[in-house]
Amino acid sequence: MKKSHIKLVNKKKLLRNLILLLLFVSAISLFLAKAIPYAINHLNDNYVVSTNEKEETRGTNSSNNISAPKPSPEVKDTNTQVLLSAVGDCTIGTDSKFAYSTSLPAMAVNNNNDFSYYFKNVYSIFSKDDVTIANLETTFTDSTDKEEKQFNFKASSDYAKSLTLGSIEGVNLSNNHIYDYKQKGFIDTKLALKKEKINYFGEGSKWELKIKEHNFGFLGYRGWSLDQAFLNKLKSDIIELKKTNSVVVINFHWGNERQYYPIDAQKELARFAIDNGADIILGHHPHVIQGIEQYKGRIIAYSLGNFCFGGNTNPTDKTTFIFQSDFKFVNNDLTSIGVRVIPCSISSVSYKNDYCPTPLTSDAKANLLNNLNNLSKDSGFKISDKFFYIDVNNNK
Repeated sequence: MKKSHIKLVNKKKLLRNLILLLLFVSAISLFLAKAIPYAINHLNDNYVVSTNEKEETRGTNSSNNISAPKPSPEVKDTNTQVLLSAVGDCTIGTDSKFAYSTSLPAMAVNNNNDFSYYFKNVYSIFSKDDVTIANLETTFTDSTDKEEKQFNFKASSDYAKSLTLGSIEGVNLSNNHIYDYKQKGFIDTKLALKKEKINYFGEGSKWELKIKEHNFGFLGYRGWSLDQAFLNKLKSDIIELKKTNSVVVINFHWGNERQYYPIDAQKELARFAIDNGADIILGHHPHVIQGIEQYKGRIIAYSLGNFCFGGNTNPTDKTTFIFQSDFKFVNNDLTSIGVRVIPCSISSVSYKNDYCPTPLTSDAKANLLNNLNNLSKDSGFKISDKFFYIDVNNNK
């Protein structure tokens, strides 16, 4: 056979084999093009079915293949407490008719001008609360131009330091001795308090502050009458503080001296204040203690008595107490008020007034608590040195 013929035959075989190979490759490609999507779809179907079955076993609805949202973390309430201490008449001064050697100002001089002397025995109590208030029944002035009256009390401006050193943050000015040295004495007193960074309220001033993110407002008045103009002013002042959701604490200087029971005017005025939004009513002026009353979930302490009292060198009744209120809040709402008293004497000794208020112990403490409970028929609870909590939403 000729070589040319052999080459032609070989070319034909090669071409045929190449065509067969191409046909085989095309067939394989066509098969894969159909098989791969089918497999993928089949796998997806199985996955959806499997997912639906799991969701159904958990009791959830997964028709749209969207997993149920995770529950939001539980928001816990914020609980806070604010502790207030209050005391009665603090006459940090003397009358010029009194013997200086036994007077209140002489005690600091006799103790190397240590103005911390007066509240040293109660400092540990006042320094641990959130705020301490007192009725300041004196003037801090060097003026000699005084009112014509039986007693005129004053001390030099340095004696305002005793309040700072005693951990007392605020004082009431509305009482019958704040103008003993007329307008000059009143202005001097406020200047002395400002210098010591002591806040004051009453006589046209109110004290507003925020404690642990809660608003408090302090008001002071001389509550001698139920004059309608005065009642309108009182109501307006309370409503103004309530606009800021403030706890409203009111000091009233009222009642009859040396009388252990409140008069009707005290009761009516206190209840009027609470009816219009006040939370705590604190009274003074009788120079002896009076009872504690619960009214519409709020508290009235009719008289806190004397405390650091320079008005008498040796009063027959030296009993007094520190009134404490523990305000409990849930979030921004006041929910309850705890009440307790810490029995005290205005003096650290029994035979005279050394102007150093001191907590009572043993029988003297028990006797004061027993006496206070007897005076407090409308308290609704047993008064003690342990807190009793009152639901402020109980308006019975």
